[in-house]
Amino acid sequence: MPELNITGDAEADELLSSDPLALLTGMLLDQQVPMETAFAGPAKIRDRLGAFDAATLAGESEEHLTEVFRTPPAVHRYPGSMATRTRSLAQAIEEEWGGDASAIWTRAGSDGQSPDGVEVLRRLKALPGFGEQKAKIFLALLGKQRGLEASGWRDAAGAYGDEGSYRSVADIVDAESLTKVRETKRAAKAAAKK
Repeated sequence: MPELNITGDAEADELLSSDPLALLTGMLLDQQVPMETAFAGPAKIRDRLGAFDAATLAGESEEHLTEVFRTPPAVHRYPGSMATRTRSLAQAIEEEWGGDASAIWTRAGSDGQSPDGVEVLRRLKALPGFGEQKAKIFLALLGKQRGLEASGWRDAAGAYGDEGSYRSVADIVDAESLTKVRETKRAAKAAAKK
């Protein structure tokens, strides 16, 4: 599977490409900061804690994790609230998914069937910090760039699943596509202000 190219930092992108929890955490952090900053966050956390896994993150005290987020260069502009959200996400992954973030989109349901797009979306929305839009964007990212084969994922992701839409991080594969996503977002904000 090709390596993600979201942050402009090879080491941070390699972590996102190889660690489903890192990718999920980057998506969690993607608000009120540039996308590159959000998705580079897991690498900063790993470097400061010496590990990046659900058990480690869930086991950290809120105070220590907030300090990890606050240390320059900061992981996020809101270190306290985002450290708390990251810890809550890790706790949910640890408790509900056995520490395996990828189980959210790969684990068979009680019927023994692989989850379809609607079920993956439902599972994502059940996570702390993931509302409808964030869950749809992440579902599109899984489908477009991480090889998710869940039937109906494009429909479940809504407009974010459209090919060539340049709406979100799901469409970023290089510097040119990053520019197109930024332009789409600027145009949407300008239209919303009218």
